[in-house]
Amino acid sequence: MDVGKKMAHTAEAVRGSAKKALGRVTGNRRTQAEGRGAKAKGNAKQSGSKIRDAFRH
Repeated sequence: MDVGKKMAHTAEAVRGSAKKALGRVTGNRRTQAEGRGAKAKGNAKQSGSKIRDAFRH
């Protein structure tokens, strides 16, 4: 996997975690849900890239 893409996917997951935590602290369920979604999206992209790399070698 390209290092730039790996960093971008990891950053997306981290931003999602931060947004989820912010929503939890402020009591804003919408922000918390958006954070969960962003984290899941970042993790899914990371998994997809890892699977692609496994089949390339």
